[in-house]
Amino acid sequence: MGKDPSITSRDNPLVRRLKSLAESARDRREARMALLDGVHLIDSYLQAGGQPTTLLRAESCPDEVWMPLAGRCQLAKHVSLTDNLFRELSPVETPVGVMAEVAWLNPKPGKGIPFVLLLEDIQDPGNLGSLLRSAAAANASFAVLSKGCTDAWSPKALRGGQGAQFVLPMEQRVDLLDWIKANQDVSVVALALVDSVSLYQLDLVGPTGILVGNEGAGLSQPVLSAAQHRARIPMPGKAESLNVGAAAAIALFEVVRQRFLSS
Repeated sequence: MGKDPSITSRDNPLVRRLKSLAESARDRREARMALLDGVHLIDSYLQAGGQPTTLLRAESCPDEVWMPLAGRCQLAKHVSLTDNLFRELSPVETPVGVMAEVAWLNPKPGKGIPFVLLLEDIQDPGNLGSLLRSAAAANASFAVLSKGCTDAWSPKALRGGQGAQFVLPMEQRVDLLDWIKANQDVSVVALALVDSVSLYQLDLVGPTGILVGNEGAGLSQPVLSAAQHRARIPMPGKAESLNVGAAAAIALFEVVRQRFLSS
């Protein structure tokens, strides 16, 4: 099958739009669009029920990579780019040759007992993606991201999430103090090293929120004070602390464990 002529100019309106999605959180937020790079992310988006707006291939992308995706994205506009332009848009060093322009998905929370991940000012997009991935794997009801969190739909956060953004309901740019005050039925557990009890002493079977803070500064004092509980993860080894993603994953799956045992 012949390929369509490749777009060659950086001034092409589509290229300019895609570049803004790759680089600008504000543009992504205003358009509620994102750019997915690679077969895995596009496949995850399709499995979640999404359909890309535009499907892009590098001119050197082999048909065996392109054709299966193209066949599943029949509603998308199919576009070919020169390899140089494709590499300029791609957020990875060695792109496989396919990208997709997509609309944000908006999954709805399930009807079970509330189980929430609350994030304050997470700055590293890889960490944020990993946190969302753990929450999705634990079947959390949704995630609440403070105004100071990095963009959940940035290319690096999407790679870290590995599709979590497509299936995990999210509330973004939230005032956490207001959220905690408005959701008094949810028992919020702040992960903190000081003035805290062991995570394993707490009853996490009821409505629960796991609250974690910034990678360096931790939780702000007002948000920490608003939590009903402060919990630490027992560490018998010599490390002083855990990475925020590891700590949150342990707490999330302690909720899973307790609910499994109580069912």
